[in-house]
Amino acid sequence: MTAADNRENASLPNILEFTREQLSEVMAELGEPRFRASQLHRWLYSQGATDFASMSSIGAGLRQKLASSYDIRSASVVRSESEHPQSTADGEHPTTKYLLRMPDGELIESVLIPSGERMTVCVSSQAGCPLQCEFCATGSMGFRRNLHAFEMTGQVYALQREAQKRDGRVTNIVFMGMGEPLINLDNVMEAVSTLTASDYRFGISEKRITISTVGLIPGIDRIAASGLKTKLAVSLHSADQHKRELLMPVARQYPLEELGRAIIRYNRLAGLPVTLVYMLLDGVNDSPEDARKLARYAKRFLCKINLIDYNSIVNFQFRPAYTDTRDTFVRQLLDAGLLVTVRKSQGAAINAACGQLATKPGPYGTEPQ
Repeated sequence: MTAADNRENASLPNILEFTREQLSEVMAELGEPRFRASQLHRWLYSQGATDFASMSSIGAGLRQKLASSYDIRSASVVRSESEHPQSTADGEHPTTKYLLRMPDGELIESVLIPSGERMTVCVSSQAGCPLQCEFCATGSMGFRRNLHAFEMTGQVYALQREAQKRDGRVTNIVFMGMGEPLINLDNVMEAVSTLTASDYRFGISEKRITISTVGLIPGIDRIAASGLKTKLAVSLHSADQHKRELLMPVARQYPLEELGRAIIRYNRLAGLPVTLVYMLLDGVNDSPEDARKLARYAKRFLCKINLIDYNSIVNFQFRPAYTDTRDTFVRQLLDAGLLVTVRKSQGAAINAACGQLATKPGPYGTEPQ
């Protein structure tokens, strides 16, 4: 019996929803040695098997048991939308946004971002988001559900296939798509474990993965203690508590002072800096006083500051900061001795940049080949 046969019976559990540890329990329930779970996991995530019959290193009896009890249902690309070639550097592939359908029909968006020798996948960790940051389109969708680990790895594998069509390969992963990764940290960490397995075909380094958060302190502490060497990005957007609360309601629960202490703990335990992501909003958080407050805050711990432009979204009452204002803001931070980068916005023209992912009906127009 193949996975295609099993799809006719929607009552069969999806084997991809089980973590590696849970697969050990599945094997025990089937009367098999627990080590068979590692074989099965490898077939699912390294070999990309879509049916049990193809798992040649697993005995026929076990394959039959699995096919009778479980199905394999993965995420699939529905369609894509790319930036106009004129908006990219010479010879560089355009940023492309992909709409993916999860096995239960839920839709999410992922982005493939080429930049020089790098090709980055921006991964969603939730369908929607519960945090409702004022400048973010994803938050306006509301929250539907957390994504399973396989739905996150599936985004990477799907976009890896797309990258190969461009004679490239994925070099970096950022958990900066739809949702707040630290709300769904168990599944994020499970996905990272699979994506970084050195003996699997994909096998990316932890150092090439960035996990983003709006500043959920328990999750930051957990990552710090976990031994993970992934990068951590904290969406700050203001070093003024009142302003940050207005922009990001979650700041009331995790105020700046407590967040700063959590970053210091992260520096100490993980031995790594953090990236403070700061979106410049015209007339909101881009004044010289805002820059001074950010400088004072950031000098307390090991970090770099990543300044990004606001990406305009229909019905959101914000504008990006003017170039002269941004340059003055950057100069103040540099004069304070801080490490600052100004990130070029990628994908804004197709609503694929930071804060724009929302699975709204749009032009999308390109069906996957």
